[in-house]
Amino acid sequence: MPPLSRFFPRFSTGPVKETLMYELYAFATPNSVKVTIALEELGLPYTLHGINIRQGEQGGASFIALNPNGKVPVLIDRDAGGEKLLLTESAAILVHLAEKTGRLLPTDAPARARVFEQLFFHASALSPAFGQAGFFRRFASETLPLAIERFDNEARRVLGVLDGVLAHRDFVAGNAFSIADIAHFGWLWRRSFPGIALDRTPHVARWYEQIAARPGVQRGIDRVEALTARN
Repeated sequence: MPPLSRFFPRFSTGPVKETLMYELYAFATPNSVKVTIALEELGLPYTLHGINIRQGEQGGASFIALNPNGKVPVLIDRDAGGEKLLLTESAAILVHLAEKTGRLLPTDAPARARVFEQLFFHASALSPAFGQAGFFRRFASETLPLAIERFDNEARRVLGVLDGVLAHRDFVAGNAFSIADIAHFGWLWRRSFPGIALDRTPHVARWYEQIAARPGVQRGIDRVEALTARN
């Protein structure tokens, strides 16, 4: 198979003479920004490959060879126990990076369980609700009021659950910033897609502004937003 660089542009954190330890295939999507934020927060060097999902590049043969599911993000770790590791699924990537660096994931069992509780809540509830609400509002071939109402209500319901959690915590899993915050932030950053506002969830709004102000988070957003300007 020809090298992927033949098909996809390469963007990096700076001048690169050789392949960096991490390669990330991504676009300006909720799941992609989670990974760039994690990499920036952890200070890990990476090469960023833009996969323009608006132009269908995620369905090309070269990308499907990386991820048969045809989704971004995809992370390649060239220093994973002496061998190359290719990972899909943003939650799995977040856990891998946290485990490898010993950061953004507590070692204390109860605190660690809280992070996984929120990470799984995000993957099973908030993320699909936001995604489906946006799809039926924007991309469905016909207007389906029942589907729109169903997922709008579910998106607002799970956001209310998160607001209740944040009424008693500084961060979603306790008093420390973690990969669970990064996961939730990814979709809240793109909340305009499902048409969700934060005016009725003051604790989420407070938390969102706190996370958005972090320099690593801002750098992670800038990296994926630059991909849309280049495509």
